[in-house]
Formats: sequence, C-alpha cells, structure tokens
Amino acid sequence: MNKENLHQKKIGVLGGGQLGRMLNLAASNLGFHLHFLDKEIDFPVGLVSSNLSTGDFTNKEDVLTFGQNMDILTIEIENVNTEALRELQASGIKVFPQPKIIDLIKDKGLQKMFYEKQDLPTSEFKIYENNQAIKKAINENKIAIPFVQKARTEGYDGKGVLVVKKKSDLEKLFTSPSLIEPLVDIKKELAVIVARNESGDIETYPTVDMVFDQEANLVDYLQCPAVISKEVDQKCQMIAVDLAKKLDLVGLLAIEFFLTNSGEVLINEMAPRTHNSGHLSMNTCVTSQFEQHLRSILNLPLGSTEVIQPGIMVNLLGEKDYTGPARYSFIHSLLELPGVHAHIYGKKISKPKRKMGHINIVGKDPDKLKETLTQVKKLIP
Repeated sequence: MNKENLHQKKIGVLGGGQLGRMLNLAASNLGFHLHFLDKEIDFPVGLVSSNLSTGDFTNKEDVLTFGQNMDILTIEIENVNTEALRELQASGIKVFPQPKIIDLIKDKGLQKMFYEKQDLPTSEFKIYENNQAIKKAINENKIAIPFVQKARTEGYDGKGVLVVKKKSDLEKLFTSPSLIEPLVDIKKELAVIVARNESGDIETYPTVDMVFDQEANLVDYLQCPAVISKEVDQKCQMIAVDLAKKLDLVGLLAIEFFLTNSGEVLINEMAPRTHNSGHLSMNTCVTSQFEQHLRSILNLPLGSTEVIQPGIMVNLLGEKDYTGPARYSFIHSLLELPGVHAHIYGKKISKPKRKMGHINIVGKDPDKLKETLTQVKKLIP
C-alpha cells in the first residue's frame, strides 16, 4: 500500500486552459492543490486557482524554472518543451506522461511509425517533406486522389488536416512535413480513454461514438456508450490496453478510431492527456477522466469507469460570425431541460468555432436523450 503523504507533494501542470480548469476542480475534491504554468492569469485555470504562474510552456527556461519546484509534473496540452521535461525527469522529478511519449505523440509521423512497428492496426500512410514532394508523388502515380494530408506537428482541434477530393484542392496543401493517408471508408468514428498508473493497473472507459461537425472538423457531439456491436467494442478496448502497455504509459491516453464499413477498427490518432472525448465521464461514469488522470499520475488506485447512466455531450462553440465578449443568454432555457449539465469554461472572448464549453445530457432513455440533444442544439448558437 502506498503510505506516502501525497498531499505534501507539489503537483505542476503545464497549461492553463479548460482541461486544466476541470483537472483543478477534480483535484480540489481530493484535497490536492495543483500549480499551473501558462501565459495569462485570466486563462480558464486562473478563474478557479490562485496557483497560476505566468510563463511559456514551450520555453525551456520557463519550464525549468516552474518545474524545479515541483515533485510531479503533468500536462494538459502536448505542445510543451520536452527538452526541459527530460532534464527535470533526470533530476528526480516525476514527469507523467513521460517526455518520450509526449515527443512521440507531438509528431503524427512518429505516431504512425510506432503503430506500424508495434503491429497496431492503422491506415496506410506515406511521409513527405513538403507540398512539392506530394505533388511530385501524385504526378508519378504514387498518390491517388482522394487522400488526407496531416501536418506532422502542431495540428489540433481539426487544424492541420486537409481532405483532398479533387485536383483543385492541391493548391491548399500544407507546405510543412506531412503524412498522406488514403481516404478511409469510414462507417463511424469512435474513441476510448485508457488510464494506467505506475503499478501497471489499467482501466478503460466505455467506447464512445464521435459525430463530427464537417465544417469545423470538430466533434459535434459524443454518445456513451457507443452504438456498436460487442465485437467492435471489444476490439477498441483491447487495442487501447495494448497501446497503453506498449507505450509504458503513466497517465491518461485518449485513442480515436475509425470503424470502416468492412468492420475494421483502425487507430486514427492518440493524445496523452484528458480529452474532449472523455468529457461525458463527468456526468455518466463513477469516476471522471479528470479524477482518473490524477489517480494515475499519483499511483493511487484507479477508479471505476462504470456507466451510471447513458449520455450525450455537445461542444459549445463560438458563433460563426461573432468575435467579442462571451454571451450566455441561453443558460436559463438550457437548464430547464431534463438531464442537462452545462460546463462553461469561463473564456471572456468568444471567437468563431472556439471551444467555450460543453453540455452533457444524461438519462436512461436513448430516444429522449436524442430529443433533448435536438432542443439543446436549437438553444445554443
């Protein structure tokens, strides 16, 4: 049994966005005080914690200065300075997820090569240095249209992904190093979150359906549990566990899958942190993903991921044609609806398609959940 006094440990988090905010709320329930590093004190974490240090988590010196005063470090975003994290780790500070995992996941090309090397199912891919190399490969019939281009680095929330359906789309190609994938015959997109602590204990969350907003290339809504066969569910769960073990992960890992029309389950990509696909766990599961992440990095017993009641999550995005102070004039009408839980991130400025919050809808009847979803979508801009 771990008898260490964890409440005396200083736990640092790189990033002060909405994931950090929700992580801090979960930590307060367990009596832990987290410390955060980000550029502005009015970021979402700053509204719920006085322990936000200003600095740049991509800057080596800022991360070293912040991290050297911590016992444990974790992240809420992958785009952090891992050179600093490696030095801190070498000095005896625990860093979870481990820097080698963050480096792997920051680069979609390295991700795909890892899946291939570890015999994990994923779609075919080729890697190119720039858009000219891609065009040359097309002219040499090495790439067939349609295809998907993914920037190797700095892609998130739908950014850094281009679907090329016709020749005229080639003018939009990213100039940065990229990987090219054939357009997969997708029936559904699914996700699983897996947690693993230092003792090697593993828990997976129920597989969820992801329905995308095609215009923004962001998740429109999620459904838990996913409406899939038992066989497909078991495949997703087994791959998630296998992946966590092969990475030697400590922390939380979100895996997004493609389910093809032929029944294949393919890994699309992964993220080593709390994730949009796990937000439903705040109201549908015994243990939220945020509490589970803390349990993982502190080597505490992992919590139950059992579904208390089914649910649907819808992202609350900034209005398409509006930039300015955030307005929530719909909140009264929204909370009149049965089973609705609003999670507002506290961002002061709304921008088109910016994540401003999410809405969890819970209930026993799947048909009524969909009816409430329709009502929610009519209320929110």
